[in-house]
Amino acid sequence: MADKLLFLTGKLALPGLQKVLDDMAPLPFDYQLHQIGVSVAALMTDKMIGRRLKPEHYAGYKEIIVPGRCRGDLIALSEQLGISVVRGPEEMKDLPLYFGRERKQPDLSQYDVNIFAEIVDAPERDIAGILDRAEYYRDAGADVIDIGCLPQEKFPHMEEAVAALHEAGFKVSVDSLELDDLRRAGKAGADYLLSLTENTFHLAEESDAIPILVPAEPGSLASLERAMEAMDKINKPWIADPILDPIHFGLTNSIVRYHQLRASYPEADIMMGVGNLTELTDADTAGVNALLFGIISELGVNNVLATEVSPHARRAIKEADVSRRMMYAAKRESSLPRDLTSDLLVTHERRPFPDSAQDIATLASNIKDPNYRIKVAEQGIYMFNRDGLMQAKDPFDFYPQLDLKDDTGHAFYLGAELAKAQIAWQLGKRYTQDEELLWGCATTMEAQDLTKQKEQGTTMTTGRKCGTAE
Repeated sequence: MADKLLFLTGKLALPGLQKVLDDMAPLPFDYQLHQIGVSVAALMTDKMIGRRLKPEHYAGYKEIIVPGRCRGDLIALSEQLGISVVRGPEEMKDLPLYFGRERKQPDLSQYDVNIFAEIVDAPERDIAGILDRAEYYRDAGADVIDIGCLPQEKFPHMEEAVAALHEAGFKVSVDSLELDDLRRAGKAGADYLLSLTENTFHLAEESDAIPILVPAEPGSLASLERAMEAMDKINKPWIADPILDPIHFGLTNSIVRYHQLRASYPEADIMMGVGNLTELTDADTAGVNALLFGIISELGVNNVLATEVSPHARRAIKEADVSRRMMYAAKRESSLPRDLTSDLLVTHERRPFPDSAQDIATLASNIKDPNYRIKVAEQGIYMFNRDGLMQAKDPFDFYPQLDLKDDTGHAFYLGAELAKAQIAWQLGKRYTQDEELLWGCATTMEAQDLTKQKEQGTTMTTGRKCGTAE
């Protein structure tokens, strides 16, 4: 016998929800829709549900599904009603995806790539500044903090920096072209040394630090292999880095070297420095990182050196963290890296417009109040209330049809919302009135506490006369 689910919705969303479920047939469950006496489903709260839902409404049901933006403590509500109450997707048009995945959230907690995040200007920072940057990188997902030494620049507090980072719980690597810097780093207790060659690998004998080996001659896999063999003779661990070259300066050949190295050494620890692409390509780094980590996943590269130097690469460490988790999950499930996370979809979205023009027209025909609703579809921006439906691509085209001269707060609010709607339409992003646009991991969004009600906005005034369409 199929499970029975009860969907709670509002008056305006009821026909649309019914259509979405009809289009999903055949369904692996039985269901019933229940309109609890609120016009806008998103305004539903746990207290409202607790007051209005009676035992006879949900008798014999396994679960109650409420709109994704429903506010309140659903755990407490479940205990009160004696039945599981869960949030569905934020958009009802996403129900097929929601149930297609059996409501199983992808596990992005695992990864198999360590991220070395380089503080490239460490010698120019004091200890507090180094620790501050390290904490930022740790929050972004870094596993190891790499202290970058600058050519011909003194770094008298390197030892102190290594000690301070260790005390703060960080693993530390030191990157320098100067042998003296690397020797000091090893004696200071650094966990890794970048970058040793077949000519300098002997430094690894002077400390317990794990060396990252690179070719002594640019592009020479043979040089790298000689360094690896030398380390094996002294029975010390190592990590090999064939060096990823920038576009038009050997990128393709360098990827081939990585492939050859993995084929020859299936169990070797390998590093790839991705900065030569993220930093030296004028393209959004989220996409660059996603592609690189796909290659990294296929090749079994298990260490990555990443940087945030160029202004356009300001979120590269976080993007690397998201990328490694996404690719690991896809590889584990033998699937494409799709529908696992939207954190790398910064400027565009796969499903930007859940509502069609007809959907919006149908919704607008049922509006009986003067409050303006704003929606975005493929054709442009839609604005409507009880007095009519307007459509435009430029928010300024709406202004002659509005009467807001006596309500500056409302005018400001609509201006801000229409600006977001225009950006969403131009880029192909989801727009939801009163909600922030989502920019993936390019920005840091405060987590919403759905157990609490939203605070009233600063433009809201009591006794407002809402603007109406002419």
